[in-house]
Amino acid sequence: MISENYHFNYSLTTNTDKHLILFLHGFMGNIHEFDATIKLLADNFSYLILDLPGHGNTQVSGVDNYYTMPKTAEAIISLLDKLNIPKCFLVGYSMGGRLALYLTLNFPESFYKVILESASPGLATEAEQIERIQRDAQIARKLARSASKIDFAAFLFNWYNQPIFGSMKNHLEFNRMLESRLQNNPKELTKSLQFMGTGSQPSLWDKLQNNQIPLLLMVGENDAKFIDINKEMAQICRASQLKIINNSAHNIHFENTSEFVYHLKVYFQSTT
Repeated sequence: MISENYHFNYSLTTNTDKHLILFLHGFMGNIHEFDATIKLLADNFSYLILDLPGHGNTQVSGVDNYYTMPKTAEAIISLLDKLNIPKCFLVGYSMGGRLALYLTLNFPESFYKVILESASPGLATEAEQIERIQRDAQIARKLARSASKIDFAAFLFNWYNQPIFGSMKNHLEFNRMLESRLQNNPKELTKSLQFMGTGSQPSLWDKLQNNQIPLLLMVGENDAKFIDINKEMAQICRASQLKIINNSAHNIHFENTSEFVYHLKVYFQSTT
């Protein structure tokens, strides 16, 4: 069984008679990615959080193929079965959002509603995929050379200089977030980047039009790239709606936690 190759580090918080939300973090995140969000949500829901393959304390055995999106998705569904969770809400950020969309399209019976934060369906053409795989391979080599915590910190600092992150580095909690990212193993992160990066994942554009699971597409007002991507997604998928969040770029739940939580509650607490 595929689930035997995954030893997920996870935490399940159950509040009686409350729907459960499965949270999936982004690249270089971990099980604590949504702590501030969950704190504000309090006992409104039940929660399942975990470290994705290549991150935190989750361990993957077997070949590197087990880091891919399809196999990771199967493993997550197996985990839900193991925990006796037949259906839940789903929230995914960035890489976790891409994985959340894959789960939605391939296992629709497992989810009531889904929130995709700064996510995409991958790349539409083979040429785009090849170019992105080559770019991700360069990033992976830089990560692999992060032999010390200082090297890794320098890599992270440069990573968050990307335009999609806006002024995230000016946030009062940025250094604390950076310290959390430093708990990851750079060599494991390279496997996640190589096998579940945007170029490596299956393109989901063609499947979007057939989706019937309600999707809320959340993007930050200062993340022009993903605003364009999500506008296109909203045009293709009738079951989706787009929400552009003020005072944030790519990482909305970090930069504007209160508004992120507000829209999450409104969306999930409406008729299921």
